[in-house]
Amino acid sequence: MTDDDVWSGKHARAHDAPVRSLNASVLRWRIDTARSIPLFDPDDGGDAARCLVLLESPGPNTMRPGGTNMCSFDNPDRTNPVLKSVFADAGIDRVQCVKWNIVPWAVLDDAGYPVSPTASVLGEAGPYVGELMALLPKLEVVFVLGAKALDGYMRVITASAPTRLLPVIAAPHPSARNAHAPAAARQRLINAALSVATHLEKAPEPRTVLR
Repeated sequence: MTDDDVWSGKHARAHDAPVRSLNASVLRWRIDTARSIPLFDPDDGGDAARCLVLLESPGPNTMRPGGTNMCSFDNPDRTNPVLKSVFADAGIDRVQCVKWNIVPWAVLDDAGYPVSPTASVLGEAGPYVGELMALLPKLEVVFVLGAKALDGYMRVITASAPTRLLPVIAAPHPSARNAHAPAAARQRLINAALSVATHLEKAPEPRTVLR
């Protein structure tokens, strides 16, 4: 099977369970924002996910013409192979996770190069992350990768009194931007993934919903 076949197959299933409700939201968000926003990968946990994996923003190659147009662990870039390797070593099954970005659209400068989101961009993107979390009833833990993603997530959960508090673990973004301390950054990423894996190994406990 070629790479084109793989991505064609994913897109053919993009509006089936378990990502039907999530990708219906993506289609609406595209209209609301007039921006290109990738779809959720049907090979992940979708709305049954117990772990939300949050990165910063989609890579420009994901959303370019001919790109995958999907937020996926399988995207052909330098970040996702590292993340998949760490998850495999930790024993995290992707079907327990849903992968997304704190800013769901690419953040680019005037020349089309990726830049870190500003506070105003994080504020604009926050409601969409909050809406996503409301679509994940089985969510138990949030795995945040990168300082901007952590900043954005904390803005989301403190924008109003949260209806539920979830465990959050943060680690460096799995990219070349951490080349100044690759060994330390990778070890932090591994340790965080092991913590998530330990949590997911436990049977989910019934939640008391405060009304």
